[in-house]
Amino acid sequence: MTAKRILIIDDEEYFCRTLKKSLELKSTFHVMTATRGDDGIRLAKTQKPDLILLDIMMPDMAGTLVAEKLSEDPATSSIPIIFVTAIIKQEEIKISGGVVGGRNFIAKPVIIGELIKKINAI
Repeated sequence: MTAKRILIIDDEEYFCRTLKKSLELKSTFHVMTATRGDDGIRLAKTQKPDLILLDIMMPDMAGTLVAEKLSEDPATSSIPIIFVTAIIKQEEIKISGGVVGGRNFIAKPVIIGELIKKINAI
């Protein structure tokens, strides 16, 4: 079985590095990162990840716009997205079963075990 390829798009470099390291240590995922929305879109097109972890609040391009651009492009429209955000609390996500507005969400701070379960379920 080949490792799932995960793309993290988040403007916080430290968060990207930490999450990448945690996911690669605790799973067989191959993780790529981008700290800008347009870089993330470009990586998604060229690297074809199995899943994208996407921050909602980014200064250059909102995560919702990144998701919209990815879903409109036939080359990336089938890639599942999990929004990773600090604007929705852990409790809210638990109550909603991790889905808000038809989208998968996970709250920051990320609990690695929960994130891995969610990734493996997709």
